[in-house]
Amino acid sequence: IRKLISIQNQSSILISNMKVLVMFLLCAAMLLILATTTSTSGSWHTNCSSLLPGQFLCTDFNVDHATQQLHGCTQQGTATVMCEAAPGIICTETSNNTFPKEIPCKWTNGYSYETALLLSVFMGMFGIDRVYLGYYAIGLAKFCTLGFLFLGQLIDIVLIATQTVGPADGSHYVISYYGAGMNVIRRDNLTYRMPQDDWQIDEL
Repeated sequence: IRKLISIQNQSSILISNMKVLVMFLLCAAMLLILATTTSTSGSWHTNCSSLLPGQFLCTDFNVDHATQQLHGCTQQGTATVMCEAAPGIICTETSNNTFPKEIPCKWTNGYSYETALLLSVFMGMFGIDRVYLGYYAIGLAKFCTLGFLFLGQLIDIVLIATQTVGPADGSHYVISYYGAGMNVIRRDNLTYRMPQDDWQIDEL
């Protein structure tokens, strides 16, 4: 009987020890899973050039005082700036959350908007505004006809004021970066019109 009681005591102690060991292993496994999940969700490695709008923010706008555009703006109309990805995103190209990105800009070549407009208002009948912008033939024609009897001068004032006519070399006017610059949106064969719910589609 004593041996039976001793065996039962030993088995109960062994079972309790096994329970403690199992609980310890379960707790360790849960902590490991939690740590792995936290580290994985906290840093997502990706190529930041493929990020969508809203997943990054570009605030490092280094505006050139002379051109009033982003520093390094190329003739193709792009400039490279440093952007910051959303929290938790790590860029593979820099191993942190910052990455370089090309954004649109307006290439300028020294033609001032204020100068062109003032020349058009006060010297437009002599074609000085067109000569300043690089349209030498039109400037000569305005000079010989006194601004097409002032009608051409009036038209050029409107065209330059609305920034419809720009420099002949294809550049943009030098206007304050946060000033009254206009962005002309043109429609071509690649323009897509978003269908609306109230459009009536005729059946063929």
